[in-house]
Amino acid sequence: MSPSPSSTGGSAPRFAVVGVPGNRRVALFQDAVRAAGLPPARVVPWLDVLRGEAAFLPGETVRMDSPGEDAEVERLLRAVGDPARVEGTALWYARFTSAVRAVARAAAASGAVLLDDPDDVAVLFDKRLCHAVLDGAEVPVPASPTSGAAAPAVRDWADVRHRMAAQGMPRAFVKPAHGSSASGVLAVETAGPGRVRATTSVERDAAGRLFNSLRVRRCTTEREVAAIVNALAPDGLHIERWLPKATQRGRAADLRVVVVAGRATHAVVRTSRSPMTNLHLGGERGSLDDVRAAVEAAGGSWAEALAVCERAAACFPATLCVGVDLLPATGWRRFAVGEVNAFGDLLPRLTGLAGSGAEGLDTYAAQVAAVLNRARNHRATATC
Repeated sequence: MSPSPSSTGGSAPRFAVVGVPGNRRVALFQDAVRAAGLPPARVVPWLDVLRGEAAFLPGETVRMDSPGEDAEVERLLRAVGDPARVEGTALWYARFTSAVRAVARAAAASGAVLLDDPDDVAVLFDKRLCHAVLDGAEVPVPASPTSGAAAPAVRDWADVRHRMAAQGMPRAFVKPAHGSSASGVLAVETAGPGRVRATTSVERDAAGRLFNSLRVRRCTTEREVAAIVNALAPDGLHIERWLPKATQRGRAADLRVVVVAGRATHAVVRTSRSPMTNLHLGGERGSLDDVRAAVEAAGGSWAEALAVCERAAACFPATLCVGVDLLPATGWRRFAVGEVNAFGDLLPRLTGLAGSGAEGLDTYAAQVAAVLNRARNHRATATC
């Protein structure tokens, strides 16, 4: 997966990246483009897209990246003054998917090639729709009473309690339908009337407003849990069964697996003492060698675990790269897919899996190499 530009024959693709100028994601992608011996990618700011000013050049290969970490972009997408606020995700989703479709129209009008499909992005940023797509493709996922467009909307905490009880779910994850990075997520545990607790990174101020925090905390009263859920419900909620995870060195473990052009190329183990393994919430990187050994010792198959991720990514064939959250069940024999992320490739300094074709490449370099290979194969086919 790592040809040099000279090995591709003819002119190599010229990249444009829709992102936040100066952002670390854009910088890492530029490093990958430079390492491949290509001209720097032209950066098209999300602000330009939102203001209707974005344009592309004929023949450009256009990659969309996260609009996060830009306060003005966040304000335009969510209409909130503080980017740490949790509410506003439904408006964010409507405006962001509209912006993505504007990028697609502008790219098509100029004859540019888009690496991210707008229909895929719309599904990936709605956990209810994404769950239904994966389930329909027989990708193993946690059970959910909110899967699919036809599922009734969750109105409030009473709805959550009712659906958890009806599904026989004493423990469940309650997630904003359009959230990311564990924003607004609650890991809820129930044990009869009034016996409720939840683990979350949400902080609630005296006015009832919700804010993201880097500190995972425990809510111990049903009243507190209900107040958070009731504030989140208008933006849309998704409920999933809380699957008991395998552990590594006494810590709950899962994996982020990056799939590029249909192949699982990178994987990182995330471990935590809390239900949230996100690295920015205090999760730590675990040992991938230990995971492989545990899977094989349990009679499972590491190759099959990666194949599950590739099957999940295959549900979005028009998108070059996704990040799959893979949940290992207790015992390391079975796996389920928790989420598929459109921008799940921010794993600095992580190089590719052995046998993946991305050995020695980070996630961004693997994507550049995949585009170069695609261009080379296209030219070879055209000359036959």
